[in-house]
Amino acid sequence: MIVYLLWPTWTLERAGDPDRLPMMIGDTLFNVPTGSVRVKLQKRTGPQERVDLAFMYPSLVAPEAVSAQNITAETIEADMPPIDRIFLSIAAHHDALSPDERVRTIYPRYWDANATHLDGGLNLRAFRDNTPYTGEDLVFDDSSTFVARCTRDEKTPGMCLSARRIDGADLNFRFPRAWLAQWRDVASAMERLVAWMRGTRN
Repeated sequence: MIVYLLWPTWTLERAGDPDRLPMMIGDTLFNVPTGSVRVKLQKRTGPQERVDLAFMYPSLVAPEAVSAQNITAETIEADMPPIDRIFLSIAAHHDALSPDERVRTIYPRYWDANATHLDGGLNLRAFRDNTPYTGEDLVFDDSSTFVARCTRDEKTPGMCLSARRIDGADLNFRFPRAWLAQWRDVASAMERLVAWMRGTRN
């Protein structure tokens, strides 16, 4: 009874995190949604070299906390959940070769001469074997406004990387290769994320 009477009845409340974190990456300002930051040490304002983010697709909201699952080597293929988010890494580029320059000057050295036309308005260039991009394809639309380098589906689902440069930062989006069937929606989602972090969300 005495212990019960002496037990504190108040609760300590912590101030909630702000909705956005202003970050300077490569001297470029981004207003990053706090709940999208994947690495705890990166969840701070001010200058940073890199930040790693995730957004649910197609809603583009920050992922909810997911409890860890007991996955073993024997059950990993059966227990692997479908990927339902876009991953984004923003990093200072320090004047490295830009994504556009890489498409124009580096990739053509390693891809096959023949292009394949895919359903939905995309073109595909397969990279040759025994090159730095073995097992990957470059996928792009006719105007090259959408460009993605994708691994092929094998034991694990293929993933695509779509990169762009904004001032002093490079943005690298990653998403499942299966989403190429709806590539216009994916391209629109990436544009909305950039606009949101550089201004206001529509």
